[in-house]
Parts: sequence; structure tokens; C-alpha cells
Amino acid sequence: MLLEINDLTKTFKQQQAVKGLSFHIKKGSCVALLGPNGAGKTTTLQMLAGLLTPTAGTIHFTQNNNKDYWHQIGFLPQHPSFFSWMTPKEYLQFAGNLSHITKAKLTSKIEETLEFVSLTDVKNKRIGGFSGGMKQRLGLAQALLHDPELLILDEPVSALDPDGRRDVLKMLTELKSRMTILFSTHVLHDAEQVCDTVIILKDGQIKWDGSLGALRSEHTTSAIKVKTEEPLTGQLDGIPSIESIDYTDTHSATIYVNEKTYRSKTILSKILNNQLTLSHYEKVQDSLEDAYLKVMNR
Repeated sequence: MLLEINDLTKTFKQQQAVKGLSFHIKKGSCVALLGPNGAGKTTTLQMLAGLLTPTAGTIHFTQNNNKDYWHQIGFLPQHPSFFSWMTPKEYLQFAGNLSHITKAKLTSKIEETLEFVSLTDVKNKRIGGFSGGMKQRLGLAQALLHDPELLILDEPVSALDPDGRRDVLKMLTELKSRMTILFSTHVLHDAEQVCDTVIILKDGQIKWDGSLGALRSEHTTSAIKVKTEEPLTGQLDGIPSIESIDYTDTHSATIYVNEKTYRSKTILSKILNNQLTLSHYEKVQDSLEDAYLKVMNR
């Protein structure tokens, strides 16, 4: 275990933005904090990064018994800001000094990090002329520079074009073997590409905490769509694995099945034994997005 959060709460005046969150993050995992705008994602990450003081609750960094664990965290805000007159090399030199990286180590670390984020060729150019994607990669370089135990990223790809989004997600995939990652997003596909675990937030509360596989298996429905030449109504009664049947008309139906006990041969045999002519047979399953929406709307 790397991080344990208990009853984390944040109130701004009369507005409670985060409401008693409790979860943990395993060392070496990649976790997505998923939810719509206003769900409390940014507030939660800022408390974990030490930028906001919680109204209530505790944050325990298990790798360090001291309260000062901030130096073991790398943080990239949603909208990183830079000194436009600096170059990437100068900016990382500045950030490295703030992180107390030794001079002997910092020079090589800057070169290594710039190469990782593909900014070596522009390391001596002014940041003011950079695109949004280049600035985001520079922000990631700053967060990585001191080799943190935990990398926290707030909406790291939300403002990027498709190429920039792909590049940053690829970098996060590579970083998974080096450090623990926690990042927020409102896009399910981003979480699916990179993460092992998702924590779904809505209105400052946790709606789901678990693996993507568990989310899919617990909140998706398997079904069979069939159509026969003869009337189908009542012909499939008595099959234990069928949970319900939704008839489109007398010849067509969507059959909802129990995924654990369902066997396709059972339904096919029943149709053929009843001397029905099958004209359409299709297995369909809810998408991961369907599962997400079910969790959000329950």
C-alpha cells in the first residue's frame, strides 16, 4: 500500500466539494479518478498533493512515517503555467533547484527527462512559442524530474488534440513500471487505455472503486437478439439461464441471459427443437461506457 485516504472532506464556505472519501492506492498501480466536471476530482488531487488543506479526514503516505511526504509526489495541474521567456532546460533547472536535486545529478536528469518527453530538440527554445501539447509534455517533465513515488496528474490530456493525447497516454503507459500513477479524467476511454483501477466520483462522493474488469462484469448485461420466421412468443420459456425476454414483435426478441450459466447451444437447441426457422442470431453485450452510466445513475 502506498497511500491511504480516510473520510477526506473539503468545504468551501457553504459548498461541500468533497464528501468523506475513503480509498487506498497500491504501490505500483495506475488509478484513474473518473467523473464529470464538478465531481470533486481536482479538489481531491490538490488535497493529496498538499495544495489544499482538508476540512476533515486523513491522508497517510505509507512509505514515509513523517508528515512531510510532499517531496515524494510529482504533480501536474490541469493548466500548468510557465515563464514564457525561459527555455525548457532553464525551467527544469529552476524546478530541480526547488526540489533540492544535487547539481551533479540535475544536469543529467534534465537531459534524460527532456528526452523521455521528446523535447530535446527544443530544449533551448523559448517556452512562449510552444504548442499546448509541448507545454503539457514540459509540465510532465517537471513532475517527473525528482523521481517521485507517486505521480499525480489533473486532466493531463483534456486540452490536447488527438496526437497530443496519444503521446501523453503512451508516456503514462511507459511510466507505470517506474512509479505509482493517479490521474483524473472525464473520458472513460483514457482510463481504459492506461489504468488498472478506476475511482468514479459524482457530486464529491465515490460511486465506484475497483478494477475496470470488475466494473464491466458487475454492471453490464449480456443478451441474445433472435428472429424467427415463425412466431417466437412463448417458445423459449423454461430455460434457466434466461433472466428476461423483451419481445420486439411476435417474431423478434432480445433475450437477457445470466453470463455465468448461459450456454448458446441451449437456446439454439430450444429454437430448433421447436421447429422454428432462425433468420437472425446475435450476441450483444453492454459496453464499458454502459457500465459507467449505470454506476453514475444508480
